[in-house]
Amino acid sequence: MSTSRHVKAFAACAAVLAVTATTTATAATTDPDRLARFHNQHVDWHDCALGADDELGHSLDAAGADCADITVPLDYADPGGRTITIAISRLKATDTAHRVGPLLLNDGGPAGPGLHMPLTKSEVMGEVADRYDLIGMDPRFVGRSTALDCGWGLGSALVRSAGSDRAAYRQEIAVARELAGRCERTHGDVLPYVTTRNTARDMDVIRAALGEHALSYLGYSYGSYLGEVYTQLFPGRTDRMVLDGVNSPEYYSQTLLRGAEAANEAALRAWASWAAARHGTYGLGSTRREVLATVERILDAAAQKPLRIGEAYLLDEHVLPSVFIGGLGSDLDERRADLAGTVRLLARAADREPVEPSEALAGQLEFLLTGTGSASSSQMTAIICGDVAERRGVGSYWRAVEESRERSPLAGPLANNITPCEFWDRPAEAPTVLDNDVPALLVNATGDPRTLYAGAKAMREQWPDSRLLTVEGARQHGLYGEYGNSCVDERVNAYLRTGRLPAHDPTCEA
Repeated sequence: MSTSRHVKAFAACAAVLAVTATTTATAATTDPDRLARFHNQHVDWHDCALGADDELGHSLDAAGADCADITVPLDYADPGGRTITIAISRLKATDTAHRVGPLLLNDGGPAGPGLHMPLTKSEVMGEVADRYDLIGMDPRFVGRSTALDCGWGLGSALVRSAGSDRAAYRQEIAVARELAGRCERTHGDVLPYVTTRNTARDMDVIRAALGEHALSYLGYSYGSYLGEVYTQLFPGRTDRMVLDGVNSPEYYSQTLLRGAEAANEAALRAWASWAAARHGTYGLGSTRREVLATVERILDAAAQKPLRIGEAYLLDEHVLPSVFIGGLGSDLDERRADLAGTVRLLARAADREPVEPSEALAGQLEFLLTGTGSASSSQMTAIICGDVAERRGVGSYWRAVEESRERSPLAGPLANNITPCEFWDRPAEAPTVLDNDVPALLVNATGDPRTLYAGAKAMREQWPDSRLLTVEGARQHGLYGEYGNSCVDERVNAYLRTGRLPAHDPTCEA
């Protein structure tokens, strides 16, 4: 499962762990002769801006970055076949006397673009950034890399709620089946290769094309899973590894939030207490109980009839819960205030008053409810399903929804709902098993509602040479450079500067 970095990132929630036994494709990755033309390719660095309106490209150019397209095989088991391109950006090291090498960056998702990350991460890294070539990457089929878009009319395939009754759930079955079928019809030839394992293989081609012996890596949420897969497929090719938002293998599945229901309900209650203390500002209730009653009233109203938000959007019981869940990924006052403002507007819509969305909410609804979010949602779904799709039977999801509803009325029906993966082809490769012990710095908050702290502790035990940096008392997903916690930022920077892990597992206070 990423945070405030982009709307879709909240669905990066349970990005976690699983990686496979050796296969023919794995052998292809490590055979230098078969991949020589990719490893030895000339990297054509160029300006990043694609046109006058390309704000990201112009920002990268202004910072002194350059961009390139790396050619990789579509199918690593057939490196002589079809190829695709991976878009990367680079902000070169300026402290050449202390240069470490490339630091590849991933923003989570799955399907989070990464070209922008050298700009944002250089800020928190400070002088440490000068020692690295900061490498942003749009993973295969994402952003400026070879594209994939199934042509959906929505952007919420993996973060929909089952609804209040069986009739509502039957609608979800139909939606999931239709979305899967459309992807198969439009991109069935490439779907078997839209996987985390192949993205990790792409990373190693990038490493080789840059002429480097090893990669350092910083990955958030799902990006921690991608980093773990890389360590499994390419042991000995990592330098400094920072995995921010870590979880255990069983949570990486086609039902992204499954297992995190209780953490999200706890985050909702904590937010409700925060909002109650500011009743004079938001008018949602003067006690936690009253605020939660307001949330329940909004959800009940949407189940009876979709809420009209402005002239463009109808928000029904399947999508509305994701708006709440999306606001619970951080306990920072700014994020809590954003959710409170949205809930105040939704409460008026539940009373069937005319309302106009804020700019931020309009952008979120456009992503969730229209074809604007089709590409990102298609890519995210294709990666998850390509990794771990399994046929569970449509009835199993409804039973899980009903079992979770009483304990987790908001998160349960969303976390256990059917997804297009139920109708996806079986993955081309088995899930990966992580059985190495690569040194890494793991970073997690005790109250993270996306990647659970219990999972981070389990990973720490599985990797004896790792260290776990814990942030006590925080309900935050994404910490380094995201939370404004100087203790976290300084600890991570010290590791990136020296390459030495702490002697013991460090702790920072929220």
